[in-house]
Amino acid sequence: MSNTATQKKSWLSNLTVQIILAMLLGAGLGIYIYENTSPQGGISPDWAKSFSTNIKLLATIFIRLVQMIISPLVFTTLVVGIAKLGDIKSVGRIGGKALAWFFTASFISLLIGMFWVNMLQPGVGLKLANVDMNAAADIAQKTEDFSAQKFIEHIIPKSVVEAMATNEILQIVVFSIFFGLAAASIGDMAKPVVKALDKTSHIILKMVGYVMKFAPLGVFGAIASVLAIHDLNNLVVTYVKYFGSFMVGIASLWVILLAVGFMILKKSMVILLKRIVSPLFIAFGTTSSEAVFPKLTEELERFGVKDKVVSFMLPLGYSFNLDGSMMYMTFASIFIAQAYGIDLSVGTQMTMLLVLMLTSKGIAGVPRASLVVVAATCGMFKIPVEGIALILPIDHFCDMFRSATNVLGNALATSVIGKYEADKD
Repeated sequence: MSNTATQKKSWLSNLTVQIILAMLLGAGLGIYIYENTSPQGGISPDWAKSFSTNIKLLATIFIRLVQMIISPLVFTTLVVGIAKLGDIKSVGRIGGKALAWFFTASFISLLIGMFWVNMLQPGVGLKLANVDMNAAADIAQKTEDFSAQKFIEHIIPKSVVEAMATNEILQIVVFSIFFGLAAASIGDMAKPVVKALDKTSHIILKMVGYVMKFAPLGVFGAIASVLAIHDLNNLVVTYVKYFGSFMVGIASLWVILLAVGFMILKKSMVILLKRIVSPLFIAFGTTSSEAVFPKLTEELERFGVKDKVVSFMLPLGYSFNLDGSMMYMTFASIFIAQAYGIDLSVGTQMTMLLVLMLTSKGIAGVPRASLVVVAATCGMFKIPVEGIALILPIDHFCDMFRSATNVLGNALATSVIGKYEADKD
């Protein structure tokens, strides 16, 4: 085989390249179907809708394959990581740094969203025709049980089996921390169990390699499904101010995250970005940061973060450190208030920010989690919950950027804490 052919094969076998090609092909197919959905084009609206539903199965299959391994991966890696840390003091030290980072990052993300939505005011004077208010009914219904009591009950698992069955990451984290601390406290007696879990985690990480081969198909299906039934041009034109303002906020958050990364990690930040390119594109294409959890675990360990730090930090990050989603929550909540002509004082907005700091934790596994929290927040502050329908048409495209930002934030947090721990050692 010639060198040219070998290089071409190597280039095409790169996962990132495959995902980018899948995104382009999916977009091309979806746009083609939408543009030809007419009597003249030969494609009926019913067929296009059926195609969208069926092609989305590719994305569903990929995400379900990932969800299949998340629970055992979180449990095994977190227990082993805590056991390797050795004592409660070490767990407390890393946990304290982690929570300090998470809440600081959450506060800054929420503040960025609040700042830009007030500066650019995308909801002021908004007049959108034919907004389907019924589309918000499902999300609004999910907020009925949203309360402090339900929030606490959501954190503490009543059954670890149920938590694993439903992929409740925060509940699995709580159980795993207790299990890991108990294993560390009894020393040598627990070594056979910890060793078995360590071997199990490596087997699961091997499974990650197999599952990731389906990533391009999942991305292809997700993109084609959306663009086959949505007019991208119309959405962009109709929501140009909203989406443009949102992109300014996300870009600001990326600048801050990258600046902090380069300040602390210095030249290693470039290597980290190269490592997480594939997870970023997968999250972007599938609108699911959860879909890259196993792959991100693998890449961060390859980057050089100790496995005990990765296995401790990443599960916590997926519950407490969703930077992109946090920025979106204040942005979307205040946008809806603007659209209804409701004037929120600075004090009210800061109260909203603090409420979101708490209510947004532990929602990683909830479908359309950001929208559920936004709807609940609107209800608390007497903002019409049905206003969610205003942002639903373009939410998928916002979610692509939110998910990618969540991945960057968690990769950075884990790498920074890993560096501090390495320096200490």
